[in-house]
Amino acid sequence: MMLTTLSGTRLPDWITEATGANLPGISSFAGGLHSDFDAVTAGLTTDWNSGPVEGAVNRIKMLKRQIFGRAGFALLRKRVLLAS
Repeated sequence: MMLTTLSGTRLPDWITEATGANLPGISSFAGGLHSDFDAVTAGLTTDWNSGPVEGAVNRIKMLKRQIFGRAGFALLRKRVLLAS
């Protein structure tokens, strides 16, 4: 709910509730949010996001994996031929 409504001011209450939930993964994650609290609050409050940048990084990493031998020769050949 905090993500869709951009209500980062509710983060301290969520951290308190999640830490006391006795769920190891959630409580550890909630505790880790304290290390960069201001950035997390800003991310949950402002309209800005890094979605386009993350998409470009993901595409570049996929290309890198293909180039460094994790893809077959046929796929690499098609990519080279289609690029020219």
